[in-house]
Amino acid sequence: MAASKRVLLIISGGIAAYKCLELIRRLTDADIAVRCIMTKAAERFVTPLSVGALSRDTVYSDLFSLKDESEMGHIRLSREADLVVVAPATADIIAKMAAGLADDLATTTLVATDKPVLIAPAMNVAMWKHPATQRNIAQLREDGIALIGPETGELADGEYGTGRMSEPDAILQAIESRLGGPKVIGRDRFVGPGTALKGRRAIVTAGPTHEAIDPVRFIANRSSGKQGYAIAAALALAGAETILVTGPTDLAAPDGVTVVPVESARDMLAASTDSLPADIAICVAAVADWRVENETGAKLKKGATPPELKLIPNPDILAILAASRTRPALVIGFAAETERVVENAAEKRVRKGCDWMVANDVSPGTGTFGGDRNQVHLITADGAESWPSMSKTEVAEWLVARIVRTLGRKEDSTPGHGPTQIAGS
Repeated sequence: MAASKRVLLIISGGIAAYKCLELIRRLTDADIAVRCIMTKAAERFVTPLSVGALSRDTVYSDLFSLKDESEMGHIRLSREADLVVVAPATADIIAKMAAGLADDLATTTLVATDKPVLIAPAMNVAMWKHPATQRNIAQLREDGIALIGPETGELADGEYGTGRMSEPDAILQAIESRLGGPKVIGRDRFVGPGTALKGRRAIVTAGPTHEAIDPVRFIANRSSGKQGYAIAAALALAGAETILVTGPTDLAAPDGVTVVPVESARDMLAASTDSLPADIAICVAAVADWRVENETGAKLKKGATPPELKLIPNPDILAILAASRTRPALVIGFAAETERVVENAAEKRVRKGCDWMVANDVSPGTGTFGGDRNQVHLITADGAESWPSMSKTEVAEWLVARIVRTLGRKEDSTPGHGPTQIAGS
């Protein structure tokens, strides 16, 4: 049976090209057809023979090959795939893409394509940080080209920093996300969108809370709500009946999600408990820890001295849901930390009584609050698992994939026998 999706993989000349052999194997295992273009520099790192054997197709490299151009020209190569992937995407090919250059088969195909493009950058940390590279990346983003990575770690040249190409699993996850197929965590798969969580009910909290000081002033934080909205959208795509309890944001409601807007932590708690019973509760919202006890009904006037505000704790929504008589089978919290990220989140998971904690670093400079990317650590009773840096949409898809793998399908549960047993908790 022919594969239903096709990827055109462009391999450029970097040491990370060796990872593409595993990526090709994983794509074919996932029933995704892959056809490859190699630059001349790429052939210094991996052989066309290996690439062709794994992809089970011709490997193309020469723009001026009379045979290749007559049988499979660069226009056909650029149009017959559902997605074009550049991995590794070196500083050189990124610069050419940003400038629209077309001086070999790879770049000519990229200029000619009318399909979405995903790149996986890989280079030395100094090259990645160079202003020219960052300008080129900004241009590619503006052009609608998606990125996965690069990751931070030890590089092939012995230096440490940002520049590692994402691992084949992460790239495959991003590819399948863009192709609309099943989501993948490692080698584990689940049924495609619309069926995997059919019959399940999920509650997601998102965004900040606003704690009133007076009718015009309030205590808040920098949360944009993007991660919570992305998770709600992914749950709905997987078939779950999804309720999004959201503090004030500027985001559009995700398709297929019931949105309950709230202002304060107390409002959010009431809306969340009113939404029980549920199978899944994911507390992503950045709930204010304190509120003003002496909130006034009239605007505070400016005087010679500032008013004294007495702060009292807000209700702990995550802990309350985790201890509820109608506790969801899977309760997941988010921990935004600025130091000791994994350690603090692990302690918080136990303290709150939840099954999983998703931790991320929100220190100044990370761009997590308000940004479109996130790097998280999933913490369970079995320990911590660090995920690569990716878009918040991809974080949501990975998390939902893990939920599906843990809970299984509704029809697999035996009714009347209590909550589903959570693996590893």
